[in-house]
Amino acid sequence: QVQLVESGGGLVQPGGSLRLSCAASGSIFSINAMRWYRHSPGKQRDMVAAITSGGSTNYADSVKGRFTISRDNAKNTVYLQMNSLKPEDTAVYYCNADIRSSTSYGLRNYWGQGTQVTVSS
Repeated sequence: QVQLVESGGGLVQPGGSLRLSCAASGSIFSINAMRWYRHSPGKQRDMVAAITSGGSTNYADSVKGRFTISRDNAKNTVYLQMNSLKPEDTAVYYCNADIRSSTSYGLRNYWGQGTQVTVSS
């Protein structure tokens, strides 16, 4: 069994910062790309940021220069540092990863349960 667990969401004022974490656990052999998505009511789920196992990153235009994705491979954890937050960043943020299980060695895509981020004064 492999699971992703996010933490770090909450309520923050515009201009503030939050740091999200997502830890992968279970029968893990290796983790390829890790990503953060977000979903707001009435909108589709969009990718916010992605990072490869080698550390290459990619960001949505709406968060470039404000958000930073990073990972700790020893801890099987990915982070999203969010600065200069805006009300339009309000969403449920989901962790996503391509993980190779140590039991089956098959590569599968996994999702976390999501964490709410609310930016409001």
